[in-house]
Amino acid sequence: MTTRVHRLRNRLMLAFAVFALAVASLFCLYVAVFVYSVEDRFFDAMLEQEAHQQLDQRAAGGIWSAPRNAFMTVHESSATFPADLKTAFDAEPWRHEFAGTQGRHYHLRALQPVGAGTPGWLVAEVSEQLVVRPMRGQILGLLAWSGLAVVVVAVLAGAWLARRTTRPLSKLAALVDGMAPDRLPVGFAAEFPDDEIGVLARGLDNLTGRVRAFVAREHAFTRDASHELRTPLAVIRSATEQLANEPELSVAGRLQLAHVQHSARQLEQTVITLLTLAREESLEQDALPLAVLPVLEQVVVEQAALLDGKPVQVRVEVPGNVRLTVPGPVLHMLLANLVGNAFAHTRAGEVHIDVAAGRLRIRNTAPAGDPDTIVRPFAKGEGSAGFGLGLAIVYRLCDRFAIDLRIEGTEHATVASFSVH
Repeated sequence: MTTRVHRLRNRLMLAFAVFALAVASLFCLYVAVFVYSVEDRFFDAMLEQEAHQQLDQRAAGGIWSAPRNAFMTVHESSATFPADLKTAFDAEPWRHEFAGTQGRHYHLRALQPVGAGTPGWLVAEVSEQLVVRPMRGQILGLLAWSGLAVVVVAVLAGAWLARRTTRPLSKLAALVDGMAPDRLPVGFAAEFPDDEIGVLARGLDNLTGRVRAFVAREHAFTRDASHELRTPLAVIRSATEQLANEPELSVAGRLQLAHVQHSARQLEQTVITLLTLAREESLEQDALPLAVLPVLEQVVVEQAALLDGKPVQVRVEVPGNVRLTVPGPVLHMLLANLVGNAFAHTRAGEVHIDVAAGRLRIRNTAPAGDPDTIVRPFAKGEGSAGFGLGLAIVYRLCDRFAIDLRIEGTEHATVASFSVH
């Protein structure tokens, strides 16, 4: 966050400097155009005045007279021009100003007598009369130093303004950067000015207050839920273990008791996983490469009751070395939901579980629903006996533990798959 604040300040200073440099450059351009234009207009005015006198003399005496200024000459035609001027004039006869060789500079004025007289040319070689060009270095130096001074002043002003403007923003940014769920400051909005940053600070202050209250409620809920759910589960587990030791218990009763024990263990794992999802704490530190096959076989046995009375065949073709790096409860819950959904929605046919192209696939002969609909909470299929939360929970688990779950299918089959190694 600090780096971004410094970059914002630098951008403001750079904007001031670029603007000042652009203004200074434009001013220098205008000054150069102005001084050169004034000098040229001065020579043009002198030529115009001399041209009127020459035309009057030609009209009165029939000849051109010697110009009053020694740097001006009259020519009957361009053939008598100095060599460097003639060469430039022959190349561009429409121009009236030419740069000659050896520092010479020429201005031309056409002389057109009244009537059918032969026209002439008034030529002024003004290299000795130039004022701007000899001072060009001094003028450019003065403009350069002036422009540099303007840029320096602009940078200093920009730095002062940027520091003054970004100081409260930097303070707010540092405050936000240091926020954490267990370190949420409150009441800090009063430290900021009553401007846009103050409005932002007040909004964040109100938001952090609500977040603190939400976090407190969430912690209280997860603490109470953990206690209230685990206590009856412990009672159920203890009671079923004692009941399993009763010698008079029938075979059917023992079978049902085993289902209860499996369901209790599954519910314990589900509670652990759901509490993990509800809190910012994670189980990534407990994640180890787990063999998928033993957990899968346990899940198939636990979910077998969903196939009672159905002509469904289950084929498991998963190598024993296939593994997935997730916590144990997460793997169990993921497989339990996917296998349970496959068993529940398959009325007849086959559920085939295998590994292909690095992905564990659970395929059942039941039509696939809309992928965007089946993952919504409380979205249930026809064969579902639950509340429609299974796949929604699975997708949350996969998002939390970076499992690339895919559910694809056609009108006759559904395939759920995820990457394994």
